[in-house]
Amino acid sequence: MCRFVIYKGTSPVQLSHLLTRPCHSIINQAFDSRLRLDRRRPINGDGFGVGWYDTVYDEELGSQPCIFTSVTPAWNNANLIRLAEKIKSPLVFGHVRATTAGSLSLDNCHPFVFGKVMFMHNGGIAEFHLIKRKLQSGLTDEIFNTVQGNTDSEWAFALFLSKLPNPHAKSFTSKILQQAMLDTIAALNSYAEEAGITEPSLMNFCVTDGESVVATRYISSRKDEAASLWFSSGTTFSEYMTGGHYKMTKADKRENIIMVASEPLTFEKADWMEIRTNNMVVITPKMNFLQIPIIDKFYVSPSDPAALNRGTDFAAAKGLLSPRNSLAPVQGRESAPQIVI
Repeated sequence: MCRFVIYKGTSPVQLSHLLTRPCHSIINQAFDSRLRLDRRRPINGDGFGVGWYDTVYDEELGSQPCIFTSVTPAWNNANLIRLAEKIKSPLVFGHVRATTAGSLSLDNCHPFVFGKVMFMHNGGIAEFHLIKRKLQSGLTDEIFNTVQGNTDSEWAFALFLSKLPNPHAKSFTSKILQQAMLDTIAALNSYAEEAGITEPSLMNFCVTDGESVVATRYISSRKDEAASLWFSSGTTFSEYMTGGHYKMTKADKRENIIMVASEPLTFEKADWMEIRTNNMVVITPKMNFLQIPIIDKFYVSPSDPAALNRGTDFAAAKGLLSPRNSLAPVQGRESAPQIVI
């Protein structure tokens, strides 16, 4: 199953430090996963994509991100290796794909882009063919016609765009992106309920406008764990030992770097914290990191014993979940805001 990584920093990072150099980079995870073992599709070789924003705004180039995608396996793409050594960006999305819905084509490779908005998905929308027409009927002609591929992920992005007050806006607040994401999840759940779909959907979505980042770890179930999602933050992310061994360093209380990933990029357990199931994380333009519960009928409070008994079999069978207790979960904060949908 697919994997993604997000980088946001106060300073630009050379793409190779995320994509190619670390011994457990997202590219290496595509063929050598250590945590998310998918016995059905052990290789993420159905294409990849990377999207990034310019370090300095250039009026001629515009504010939209640049996207590079390919249907070749990421670990065997010489152009990716060359580009990663020469490109720096303060905000990067990376994605490797194992096909579960949609054909093998460039149009189906993440990230997807509309204007300055960039979107990725890890998971799957259950029985999507039963709700696809319903979803499409609520889209404007413009948004409907932007979809080039045939994946549930890109149609979910189209639905997200339809929830924005103005998808052509020059800027979005993190609150606007949060609400559009919540409305997208709520709509997909509503469509599934109307269609009588009982299988859970795995909705690890992430979106950015180049300033804020919103990501979800979500499943439409009260009994199952969602696909895994981790975060790491600090002041520097660098190689401390030859052979691609990287670690996150915290020199002070500042968060100069925040990364979110389907699977940790390092083997340093202290570097990574697990994001709770059915939570949203937000990285603000000022590098604040917020983890916010998504309160709906599928939410189970951490104080409820049932939260500890969510089953891992469903997501693990799809290669989307790390073994329980492999890394320490993030500690909840009683004062954390809650989102209701």
